[in-house]
Amino acid sequence: MRKILSLFLALALLLPGLPVFAAGPTVAGKSAVLMDAATGKVLLEQNAHEKLAPASVTKVMTMLLIMEAIDTGKIRWDDTVTASETAAAKGGSQIYLKVGETMSVSDMLKSIAVSSANDCAAAMAEHIAGSEEAFVALMNEKARQLGMADTHFVNCTGLDDDAAAKDHRTSAYDIALMSRELLVKHPDIKQYTTIWMDTVRNGSFGLSNTNKLVRFYKGATGLKTGFTAAAGYCLSASAQRDGMELIAVVLGAETSQDRFQACKQMLDYGFANYALVQPRPEASYLVPVKLGKAGSVSAVPAEEGALLLDKSQQNQVNIQVRLEDRITAPVSKGQRVGTLTVSVGQQVLKEIPMVAADSVQKLGFWDIFLTVLRQVSMAAP
Repeated sequence: MRKILSLFLALALLLPGLPVFAAGPTVAGKSAVLMDAATGKVLLEQNAHEKLAPASVTKVMTMLLIMEAIDTGKIRWDDTVTASETAAAKGGSQIYLKVGETMSVSDMLKSIAVSSANDCAAAMAEHIAGSEEAFVALMNEKARQLGMADTHFVNCTGLDDDAAAKDHRTSAYDIALMSRELLVKHPDIKQYTTIWMDTVRNGSFGLSNTNKLVRFYKGATGLKTGFTAAAGYCLSASAQRDGMELIAVVLGAETSQDRFQACKQMLDYGFANYALVQPRPEASYLVPVKLGKAGSVSAVPAEEGALLLDKSQQNQVNIQVRLEDRITAPVSKGQRVGTLTVSVGQQVLKEIPMVAADSVQKLGFWDIFLTVLRQVSMAAP
């Protein structure tokens, strides 16, 4: 019986649509994903590509586009944003913006990240793109760029109070993709997503984070909750421990407690079973250069990137560097001079090119002549 079970589990790993790691927990909710932020590797999935309503988890994309606009210089943290009549009329979670009220980009983003303010999301969409409709077009274009094949946005809030909202759909997997993009490419967002309680309007309006894991889960870095009667309880939760950041997404949970428990279970599973390893050489390496103005050149890995391993393997990683015995000038910076191989036992996990850290010019005729002359002079009695 054990042999049959082992064979079934081995086959399960090869069949599409099944959990990537069969030993992971089954969690509450219609759809769920656990993803490593550094590598994008999926550690656990349940109906990961089912197209569902995401409610306010939609605002992960809204925040991503806000952060891109800030980081590219299109807008600034201290820019003044004015609430339009349309933005002020948004229902659901809000900070009750009044028509014509002004607030900084920083306070608008804080209100979105901490209190899921729909009015601020709409105001920022208009500030960046001119209208919510134009901003939604940017959201869908970004989704396409990220490979979010299950996604179509119709608004920047996740509200489902109009007929068009029936087409506002995404999946747990796609939410993990955009959450990863936000966390990895724009880490400053964590200054907002990790706030438990704060204020805006010079301290007169209090904000309380809708993501309870920020206070009660060790290493929590965000990210966004969501709820409507149609979507159920949703959450994209992120946390970082021992240099590894994980993203847990659940859609369609029946209760708020269910969504937090589901993400906690997935995060616990990931941190308990996996670790990141940085494949770096343990020493500095020099490659001799023939006929070069420098006698050698440093060899460095062409890329840096962590490998995700089962924790039982993290102390068994072997790194081997093989370099050319000698190379002939001229040498270009970035020229391949060897290979770094990362393996566990007999299994090769990754091969990374070793490249020249600098350029080395070739000796000219007079350089060679003067070198020979100096050698002759030194050899003379």
